[in-house]
Amino acid sequence: MKRVIALALLAASVVLVIVVNASAGHGHHHARHKITVVEHATTDAVTNGTAGDDAGNILTFANDVFNAADTRKVGTDQGSCVRVVVGKSWECNWTTFLPKGQITVEGPFYDTHDSVMAVTGGTGRYANVRGSMELKSRAGGTEFDFIFHLIG
Repeated sequence: MKRVIALALLAASVVLVIVVNASAGHGHHHARHKITVVEHATTDAVTNGTAGDDAGNILTFANDVFNAADTRKVGTDQGSCVRVVVGKSWECNWTTFLPKGQITVEGPFYDTHDSVMAVTGGTGRYANVRGSMELKSRAGGTEFDFIFHLIG
């Protein structure tokens, strides 16, 4: 009799573990969204008064952003970057303002290649998002693709 009870408890434990593991994967599922906009970098300016490329320089901007086809304005952005490695990289943070809310990012901007930044939060429809943003240079560095990969 003890052997039957032990086997029944073991079988019940195995079933419980399977059910918990199966539901854990679905209980925390987050929707993934991809949003692409094109920034026109028309206001970028080094604002700390030095003409040279020096560590500590501050780059500020407030630009228009357009739909993925680059045919219609859909919002704006604003932010700043600090020159960290001369001739190589800036550390940036900015907010992209879209009709349904704002998305904020932080991370490196490289002089000679594309980068990936962290999505640190948002407002409105994007209030609970996290994820990443690909930053891709186009048009000789006068336009940039922002490809947001959002979770939440």
